[in-house]
Amino acid sequence: MKVIARIENDYTTKFGVPRQSGLVEGLVSDVAFEPEYRVPEALRGLEEFSHVWLIWGFHAAQGAEWRPTVRPPRLGGNRRIGVFATRSPYRPNRLGLSCVRLLEIRNEAGKGPVLRVRGADLMNGTPIYDIKPYLAYADAHPEARGGFTERTVREPLRVIMPEGFARDWPEEKRRALKEVLSLDPRPAYQQDAERIYAFEFSGRNIRFRVAGDTLTVVGPEEECSK
Repeated sequence: MKVIARIENDYTTKFGVPRQSGLVEGLVSDVAFEPEYRVPEALRGLEEFSHVWLIWGFHAAQGAEWRPTVRPPRLGGNRRIGVFATRSPYRPNRLGLSCVRLLEIRNEAGKGPVLRVRGADLMNGTPIYDIKPYLAYADAHPEARGGFTERTVREPLRVIMPEGFARDWPEEKRRALKEVLSLDPRPAYQQDAERIYAFEFSGRNIRFRVAGDTLTVVGPEEECSK
């Protein structure tokens, strides 16, 4: 398969990336095509669709052996499930599938056509192998069962940020970060209220701790737990 495009967004590390697409609508990403595929005609008609499927690769997991069973974070990392009953990256073929909202298609100097999308769960630089329109009449199944995920739904956390935090960011980016944090980026099996976690978002080190149903962003003076 050939890489046709790559995602461009504020996620430079795996930690903190939403675990499914569409969970953080405030997060905006660009899909930038590789030189060979910067052909406007290939996108003709796509602007009529509100959502698209991205087929992409777990490039950060390349080289690792596939696993017949895995421990989904939603189950606290304590129970093994067959890999084909999960969306784990440790698969025979490291392919991911995400449905995102298409905001616009624009031409950029030096890049050609670029798709601006909402709700992507991809790390910056992730290779994209194909793009297909989302068809509600064929792709949506409201009656579908969600397996073990229906038993592990968690309420969003209340997020507290220091006054003036990231005041140089646009309001939309601050709102997207707050959405990301409300989903609790921690591994489900880590529940230490004193531990400080950190991940990079838009070039800034975001540090936080979680106690009960509240996540608090902390300052750089507090040392991260190892």
